[in-house]
Amino acid sequence: MNFAVVPLISCIISFVFAVTVLDQYFARRKPYQLIWSIGLFMYFISTGAEFWAGTWGLNETVYRLWYLLGATFVAAYLGMGTIYLLVPRRTANIVMLILLVASIYAVVRVFSAGIDISTLQRLSVTAMPDGVRIITPFFNTFGAVALVGGAIYSVWIFWRKRILAHRVASNILIAVGAILPAFGGILMRFWDSLTAFYLLELFGVAIIFIGFLRSREVFGFYRFPLVHGFKMVRGKL
Repeated sequence: MNFAVVPLISCIISFVFAVTVLDQYFARRKPYQLIWSIGLFMYFISTGAEFWAGTWGLNETVYRLWYLLGATFVAAYLGMGTIYLLVPRRTANIVMLILLVASIYAVVRVFSAGIDISTLQRLSVTAMPDGVRIITPFFNTFGAVALVGGAIYSVWIFWRKRILAHRVASNILIAVGAILPAFGGILMRFWDSLTAFYLLELFGVAIIFIGFLRSREVFGFYRFPLVHGFKMVRGKL
């Protein structure tokens, strides 16, 4: 089986998802919508790079883009969107500034690192020097904690108040979907399991998208399931 089709499906789903969220941003101009759409477009580009590598082979540009956007940035920027829901705007802006500075540093390190992809038969993080690879866990841990933690917290709020059961389901799906690519990244990093990574990456973005669509407000009021929960917690609705 040609597993290059798996990242292609992920690429298509993440693109549709990103455009949907960006459309919401143009309608309501909320920071979390913009940051989430950026993260999803990164997902789109990184999975597109995976499809390119599996279909036409690796080159340095594809590899560096995949490593920077997929292995490093996606989780962090999706998590950053949730930060804008969890904390006051000023605090979120400070965290965003730190993330941007760290991102610039990561861009410089990834694109200036000496790599030799001729030794790779397929995508793997091993072509990057250890000094670059040590950066990625910081981005991924931050993103996973913010995204998964935010969804779980929202589930707890709705469950405790015994209200809006459909949003409980939505946020459970978001939490599960966010965990799967993170687990796939661990499998790839330590066991070099590319097939499992591709599948978990696909299931992850698909489940998050389903969780997003599971919220009834998506169609009527342009609201993420997480958004309404956190604003209720903060007393804004």
